[in-house]
Amino acid sequence: MSEERPRVLLLRLNKESWRKCSLAGLRGRPELGLEWLHCALGQEVEVGEVTLLHPEGTPLGPEDAARPLLLVDSSWRDLPRVLRGVRGVLHRRRLPAGLQTAYPRRSSLFQDPGSGLATLEALDAALCLLGHRDDRILEGYRWAEEWRRRNHALLLGGKDPEGGP
Repeated sequence: MSEERPRVLLLRLNKESWRKCSLAGLRGRPELGLEWLHCALGQEVEVGEVTLLHPEGTPLGPEDAARPLLLVDSSWRDLPRVLRGVRGVLHRRRLPAGLQTAYPRRSSLFQDPGSGLATLEALDAALCLLGHRDDRILEGYRWAEEWRRRNHALLLGGKDPEGGP
C-alpha cells in the first residue's frame, strides 16, 4: 500500500445546492489537499487515469491507492450525464455492501438508491479502506459520530471509532 494518500479529486455538478451538500465543510480547507473540479451538465472534464467511486464498479482494494481517487458530487439522477463528460481512464470501484448512510436524505422528486451515501461519507469510507483515514474530513459533519458508529466494523476492521478495541 502506498505511504502517501492518493490525490483526491471532487467533481461537483454546478447546479447542486451547497446548502444541502455534505462536502460544504471541506470548502476553503487547503490543508486537506483536495482538488475541486466543477462542471455543468454536458461539459467535458479531463481527469487522467483515476479510481472512480461508482456503485457498479469492482470492489475497492489497496492497489487502487496508487491512482488519484475521483468522487462525483451530483444527484443519482444526474450521475450518468455527468460521467458522459468525464474524460480519462476510469477504473470503476465500489465500496463494500452494508455501509449505512447517516445523512438524512429526503427527495420529493425521486428515490435515492437504498445503499447510497452522502459524498462526504463515501470519501471517508474510501480513504479508510485505502489505509488513509483522515478524521479531519469529518470535522464539522453533523452526522459524523452516527456515520462512524454505524459503519466502524466495515471501515475500521472492528475497531472502536474512538480508537479503542
